[in-house]
Amino acid sequence: MGQNFERRARILLINPNSNEATTAMMVAIARSAAADGFDIVGATATRAPLMIVSADALEAAASEVEEIARARGSECDGIIVSAFGDPGLAGIKAVMTLPAVGIGESAMLEAGANGRRFGVATTTPLLKGKIDALPDALGLHALYTGTRFADGDPQELMRDPAQLRAALAAAVEACIAQDGAEAVIIGGGPLGEAARELQPMFTVPVIAPIPSAVRRIIRLVTA
Repeated sequence: MGQNFERRARILLINPNSNEATTAMMVAIARSAAADGFDIVGATATRAPLMIVSADALEAAASEVEEIARARGSECDGIIVSAFGDPGLAGIKAVMTLPAVGIGESAMLEAGANGRRFGVATTTPLLKGKIDALPDALGLHALYTGTRFADGDPQELMRDPAQLRAALAAAVEACIAQDGAEAVIIGGGPLGEAARELQPMFTVPVIAPIPSAVRRIIRLVTA
């Protein structure tokens, strides 16, 4: 039996990167994907880098993500962790009963649905180990075709949307042509706008992780 909300349900989107502009962009994408009756509000980390590009930074972000979730959990109905490595998500699930999802797990579960082989295209080679660990943790290892990385420095690519889009498109093409991926995830919250622009360029599904997370958290909140 679904839950009947007399008010608009509120979803808290936590940006583990300390960039308010990135939070605003991700919240806008999430709102465009949300069903009627759902509000998306953002929260931005303050102790993390502007863009998390290394495994150490991803791990370090987890504690602040958990702090934000505990501090603001009473004002929301569900939580989205909006960095592709899902930092802090396991801790949130361990101590809170509130539904919580990460954009990484959500995108992979959607991409691998019905046995579909999937890959990841992203900009952060130093996060390869963290990305590779996600399908293992989700039981999707047999479907995961690997991750391809856009050529160029991640920070510089973010400053040039056209260059970012072109570099990611080449990575998506490599996932399809060289690895046999039947769907490709754009791996990163800050890459949300690029993910949306890349979808119509390919015949296979290009999965944007923020909308995936929104769809998943809505299903959990209304279950």
